[in-house]
Amino acid sequence: MDNSLHYLIMANQMLVQKALLDKLKDTGLTIGQPKILDYLKDHDGSSQKDIAKGCFIEAGSLTTITRQMLNGNRRSFHIFMTEEGRKKQQLIDELFNEIEKNALQNISGEEFDMFMTVYKKIYHNLQNELTSKESANE
Repeated sequence: MDNSLHYLIMANQMLVQKALLDKLKDTGLTIGQPKILDYLKDHDGSSQKDIAKGCFIEAGSLTTITRQMLNGNRRSFHIFMTEEGRKKQQLIDELFNEIEKNALQNISGEEFDMFMTVYKKIYHNLQNELTSKESANE
C-alpha cells in the first residue's frame, strides 16, 4: 500500500463508494445520485449550476429531483427533491452514518477532531489553488 496523501485519499474514497454501492443495490439509486440528494438536503431549490459546483459534477437531471423555473427565468432551472427523493435521501443519511461508524472504529473523538481540522485545511488549500487558477483563466 502506498502511504502518500493522494493515494490514501483516493483509496478511502473508493472504499466508501464500494461500501455505498453495495448498500444501494436494492434501492434503485445509482452511485452518482447520493451526493446530489445529500446536497439537496440542505440546498433544496438550488440551480443546476450550484448543484454541479457543490457536488463537483456536470449538471444533469435525475428521477429523484424535479426541475422548475423560478420567476420566469428560462435560462436557469432550479432543482427540488421529489417525495421519493426525500425518502431516498433519508436512507442515504442512514447508510453514510453506518459507513462512517465502521470507518471510525477505534478512533477517539480527539483523534477524529484533529483529523477533521487537518483535512479541512487540506480541502481549503486545494480549493484556493483551484479558485486562483480559474480566476487566472478568466
